[in-house]
Amino acid sequence: MAGIVRKTWESLNSMTDNSPKLRDYLILMRLDKPIGIWLLMWPMLWSMWIASEGKVEITLLVIFLIGVVVMRSAGCVLNDIADRDFDPFVKRTSNRPIASGKIAVKNGIYLFMFLMGIAASLLYALNDATKILAIIGAIITIIYPFLKRILSAPQLFLGVAFGWSIPMSFSANLGYVPIKGWLIFLIAIFWAVVYDTYYAMVDRDDDINLPVKSTAILFGKYDLFIVGIFQCMMVTALFIMASIANLGLWVYISIFLSMGLMIYHQYLTNKREREACFRAFMHNHYIGMIIFIGIILHYHFPI
Repeated sequence: MAGIVRKTWESLNSMTDNSPKLRDYLILMRLDKPIGIWLLMWPMLWSMWIASEGKVEITLLVIFLIGVVVMRSAGCVLNDIADRDFDPFVKRTSNRPIASGKIAVKNGIYLFMFLMGIAASLLYALNDATKILAIIGAIITIIYPFLKRILSAPQLFLGVAFGWSIPMSFSANLGYVPIKGWLIFLIAIFWAVVYDTYYAMVDRDDDINLPVKSTAILFGKYDLFIVGIFQCMMVTALFIMASIANLGLWVYISIFLSMGLMIYHQYLTNKREREACFRAFMHNHYIGMIIFIGIILHYHFPI
């Protein structure tokens, strides 16, 4: 799947060689950096398979996959609009299209509205309960980019935003959200604190001089210790979820493999170097993938 995304981006690059403005819009939507799509997509896929017990309805799956890409893109656009006064002072973000002046703020707003319109059009095929959850999800998407000025731990709310497809997946399949659905949602929140703290550690030296808050700043010298606590809570919740959902050996193996990756991330970021923290953030994609593979194997190749 990663290869498909890479080839798609290469095709878009070839299409935009003579249209730098189009390239700027694609970058504004972060389509050049699919990591956010993966981190949104894996919990949705976990939920889609568990809610349907492996009998996934293709129409629903396609709708949710499109929704993941569109809503992630919309969130990135709004984030850059909200952070336009901060991004120029952060090394990693200074060349973003709005921060650098390549795209006007009003055009960013138009793009955001267009993407939200696409997302709204997807709702027609969903049941009423899921439509209500989708509206709540849209509100969450709009609120999140502004919370880093208010909350000391905006990563918690990011987890809500990135995990909202979980109750929506259960609702779309069952018409309601069972306890195991909310438990997976809680897992997604724990996970977001883990990977986005690693991400925030990359920018901590810049952010600390700006009116921007993050768990990397809040946790300070205890950052890796507290990240470890959230990793332990995530793993514990995964085991509980596997038990409640009657998942088999494949899923338990995938959880243990994920634990190994988490331990490696702690080792990798021990010196808190920017590049190492960013690698740990990127590697979290594999945790989601490993869990999903375990779920797939459980339903389609049980042992």
